[in-house]
Formats: sequence, structure tokens, C-alpha cells
Amino acid sequence: MSAPSLLLLVVTVLSFGFFAWHVYRLWTYIRVGAPDSRFNKIPQRLKGIIVHILLQKRMFKDFWPGAMHLTIFWGFVILTIGTLEILIQGISPSFSLLFIGEKAYSAFVFSQEFFNVAVTLAILYAYYRRLILKPERLRNDLHGSLDALFILFLILYLMISNLGANSANLAEKVAAGEAWANFDQWCFASRLLAPVYSQTLSLDAASIHQAFVFWWWSHILVILGFLCYLPFSKHLHIIVFLPNVFFTRGEDRNRLRTLNLEDEKAESFGAGKIEDFTWKQLLDSYACTECGRCNTFCPTYTTDKPLQPKKLILDLRDHLLEKGKARNKGDMDEPVMKRDLVTEIIGEDVIWDCTTCMACVESCPILIEHVDKIVDMRRNLVLMHGKSEPEVLKVFNNWETHSNPWGIGYAERAAWAEGLPVKFAKEHPDAEFLYYVGCAASFDKRNQSIARAMVKILNEAGVDFAILGKEERCNGETARRLGNEYLAQNMIRENIEVLERYRVRKVITTCPHCFNTLKNEYPEFGGNYEVFHHTEIIAKLIEEGKIALEKPLEEIVAYHDSCYLGRYNQVYDAPREIISRIPGIQVVEFERSRAKGFCCGAGGGRMWMEEKRGSSRINVERVNEATSLSRKPDTIASACPFCLIMMEDGTKVTNNTDISTKDISELVAESMRVTE
Repeated sequence: MSAPSLLLLVVTVLSFGFFAWHVYRLWTYIRVGAPDSRFNKIPQRLKGIIVHILLQKRMFKDFWPGAMHLTIFWGFVILTIGTLEILIQGISPSFSLLFIGEKAYSAFVFSQEFFNVAVTLAILYAYYRRLILKPERLRNDLHGSLDALFILFLILYLMISNLGANSANLAEKVAAGEAWANFDQWCFASRLLAPVYSQTLSLDAASIHQAFVFWWWSHILVILGFLCYLPFSKHLHIIVFLPNVFFTRGEDRNRLRTLNLEDEKAESFGAGKIEDFTWKQLLDSYACTECGRCNTFCPTYTTDKPLQPKKLILDLRDHLLEKGKARNKGDMDEPVMKRDLVTEIIGEDVIWDCTTCMACVESCPILIEHVDKIVDMRRNLVLMHGKSEPEVLKVFNNWETHSNPWGIGYAERAAWAEGLPVKFAKEHPDAEFLYYVGCAASFDKRNQSIARAMVKILNEAGVDFAILGKEERCNGETARRLGNEYLAQNMIRENIEVLERYRVRKVITTCPHCFNTLKNEYPEFGGNYEVFHHTEIIAKLIEEGKIALEKPLEEIVAYHDSCYLGRYNQVYDAPREIISRIPGIQVVEFERSRAKGFCCGAGGGRMWMEEKRGSSRINVERVNEATSLSRKPDTIASACPFCLIMMEDGTKVTNNTDISTKDISELVAESMRVTE
């Protein structure tokens, strides 16, 4: 083995060893996390790899940056193969991938040239975005900005040095009087650059060879340097994103992880220190690309509140790294080991600001799960420290005493139904459907009209249904997202006991929060029901001709997507289909709609908290979006009682009382022909 080959072998082994050691170090940090079984549903997980890694679907919500990133990603994959060939040739000069066949090798050579050029253009566009366009979501601290620019420079240099080495190799052959190999004809970019050495720079064969050696060695050394730098860079996601996507919760993201409150070995509940998170939650922090997409769609970031999803993940990562280093040194007296996660590292305001709308999760290209972490920290605050926002303590007491957040007695739960043709489950236990009215439609005067509209619709369509009346209990959803898992589980079990008493199997809800928790979280507690949101039922009744919409309403309607109906359960079309069938209505879409829909501000228990932080209120932001549409709507339609309250309040605050707010069921009831 020649001296250069031996030197390269030593440098390569040392570089890969350094890289492996520090990756192992990072792995030891997340091993302290709690167990989390993520090896189920393998086919769905493999599908996620195809959709979110190979095709990078979420990146294309912003087309040009998405195209840029996809180009760099596939360039990284394809060019890595060429890099391995170059690296092995440096150690063993006789090695070549020509054994795959000349045609295949020619295609391989072309792919190397193509992606060298494509990635170069993509990197230049990336620089243009960061240095000229400066989008808000890429705003970062100085270290993060410099790191990103440095990584882009390294990638750009790898492309330049690769083209430099290839073109010098071709020029050297010409200078030495050698014929190009057949596969050399596919080096379209290097062929254009090759004459620069002999014609422009007037270099002889020996000088061209020296140029080749320079490009070749600088290319290899930058690659190995890049490899050693990765574990310390934000581009760590290059090696973490695949396992992070593979181990994502995927379709299970719409339900919270259940705490075993009867675990006698548990020293605490929720996440009060970094070790309380699961290993997957800690892996999330390594995977963050710092792209800022989560901030762009977050209602709290948009309204300048303390919670910034990207910063939350980075703060958790930095704390994990600091604590991991101290633990590995065996220094348990380091100050970082004693810092409280929820009060010192993250901050209570950050934890309570979240609406759990899941916009951050939906927008993240690496499928980071922000909401679960926030709820786990809330659980620790509530269950272990007895802390919450001041208004929430009263609401907890109302749930404990009356099983509803309004604190109104059980006897009033069915007062809205007086004089209506409504059957109670106690009298009609064999009804096909249970209409689970929910707390809002039972006790809030504005939302009671939704319940009355639903009774009108269901009776007109001949649907066999009943309600629980005074026996209905709150489903526990909001208490759970406020961190009071103990109270929530008690309410869930109490509610299931009532539902099982009447052998309920099909449930209709008008509240997406009821819908989500009954459908997705109750099965874990033994409550297995076929659950329908009222928009799904109404759309089906219209399609089957069981209700006729005849009265024109002559309104311009903007439909506001509920987070728990849309992002949580993918129900986007049914509400729009209903509105489109109502005569006279003209539909306009919010700029932020469907999966990009902007939260009303009430989810995650925020309905019961004062919105004291930030530059504006979230519901005001949403109403202002409605008024800025090219055609100002007469009505903001929704399919959630919380959204209805928040939109109505927003129109009052912004002095847009000429805009009405209605539930879809109310629009249907207004337009519906009623059979006498």
C-alpha cells in the first residue's frame, strides 16, 4: 500500500471512529428516557419512510423550498455512492464500480454529474433565501445562522471539488493523449469545464495532475470533516430523520399517551425532568432541522406569545445535551442536574400557552411530536406541583362537582330539550344512535341552538336516536389536556359506565373534542363505540335524500376548520360538502384552511383561560383573516362549539358584528324543508 493510500486509510478510520463515538454518546443521552414501544404497525411505518423521506411530501407545502430540499436530499443519497467509490479508490486504486456493467456505470456517471449541478443550484438558492429573502421562519440565533451557512458552504464546496476533480481528470487524459472512456462521454458538466485547465489556464499535463490531486484530496477531507462535524451540528437530522420518521406515532397522534396512575413504583407523573420523557420524545429533539415551519403555523408564535415550537424543541435538546455531558462525567452536583425542567428550562407560560391544535406536528417535515411533550409537562405541573393557570382551578372544581366546566347542576343538563320531540336513553335504551350532546351544547346558551338544530335534522331524517339527559357526563377531554390526568380518567370511567349501561354502540357528537376523545381515546379504557361527528351524519343524510335543503340563504360563508375535526381526524370534506349543497350560499376559503387551518384559540383548555400574553388574541387574528378576504364573508361557519364561541367573541372585539357566526347544523336547519 502506498503512503498516500495508507494515510487516507488512517484518516478515514479515525474520522469514522470519531463520528461513531459521538453518535454513541448522543445515543447514551436519550437512553435515559422512559420506554416507548414503537415497533408495531411496520407496514405503515415503512409507508411513512416513502412518503415523508423519499418523497418529502410535507416539504412541498412550500413548493420551491421543498424542491430545493428534495434536490439536496437525493443529491446526498446519489452522490454518497460516488463518494464511497472515490474513497475506496484512494485506499485501493484498482477498485471501480464498473463491475455493474458499462451501461449501468454510464448511467451512474451521468447521475453524479446531474446531481453535482442540481445540488449546486439548490445551494445557491438556499443562500439566496437565507441572505436575501430572509423568511421569518428561518430567523435564528447567531450560532444557528452561522451553522446553517457553514453547512451550506461545505455542501457547495463538495459539489465544486467533485466537478473540479472530474474535469481535471478529463483534461489530464487529453493532455496525455489518452482517449476518453465511453462512460466519460456522460460527464456533461465536467466536459464543459475540462478545457479551462489547458486552454484558459494553459497548464501542462503535470500541472493538471496536481490540480486533480488538490481537488480530490480537498473533496475527501471536507467529506470526512463534515462527517466529524455532524454530531455537533443542526444537520444531525441527516442521520436521525429516518429513525424519527419510522418511529412516529402516525395515525395514533390524535390520542394522548395514558398514564398508569396506579403504578406504585412511579415516583412522579408527567415530565418534570428530561428523563421523564420517552426515548422517542428525546430523539425528536435531535431530529429538528430548525426550518421553522412549526412556528409559521403556530397560533401562539403568530400572536407573539412565549411558546415558540421550534425554540421549545431546541431548548429541550440543549438541556438534554448539557445534562447528558454532566451525567457521563459522573458529576451529579453540576448545577444543570438540579435545574427544574418545567419552571426553569421551559417556563410555565410556555407550557400553558399551547392550544394543542397540532399545527406544529402537521407542518413538521420530520414528524416531531410537540403536543405530547407539552401535555406531559402540564401533567407534572398539575399532578406533582398542584400548579395551573388561576382560572383553571375553578374549572377543575366544576368538573369534580358537576361534571361540566360551567359548574351548572346535573338537573339542568337537558333543559335545552324541553318541549322538543327528544327521547331519553332511559326510556328508549335500544335507540340506534346516542346523541352525545356534550357540555357546551347542554349549558352554553349560544350552543344550545346547535343541539336544537340537530334534533330538528335527525327527526326530519327519521334517525332513531336518544340522549342521556341528566345522566350524561363530561367526557374528560379538556381536563386531560389541561394536565389533570387523574380527574380526566375518573370522568372517562364514569362516562363509560353510563354508556355501557345502555349498551351504546353508535354515537353522534356535535363537538370535535367529544368526537376525538370518544373515538380515539376511550377504546384504551374499554369504551369501544362507532363515533360520528354531526357533519359526517348530516352529509350522509343529504346524500341519501333524507333531508332536503330548499330555502336559499343568500350568504357568503367562510368555513373555519376545527383543529380537532380537521388535523386530528382528517374530516375536511364533509362540512364543505354540506355548505355547498345549501342553495344561495357562496363559499369562500380562509387563506389558512384544511391542514393549514388556523386555530380559534380555545383548544387544550385555553377556552377556560384568560389570554393575557402576546400582541393579540388568537381568535382576533382569525377574524381579521376573515375580514381581509377578497370577498368579506357574511357568516363564519364552524363545526365546533368552542370555535363558535371564539369566532363570535372575535367579531365583537374587532367590531365586525355584521359578520354572523353559525354552526353548520344551524345553516342546514335554516335551509331545510320540514315535513309537516
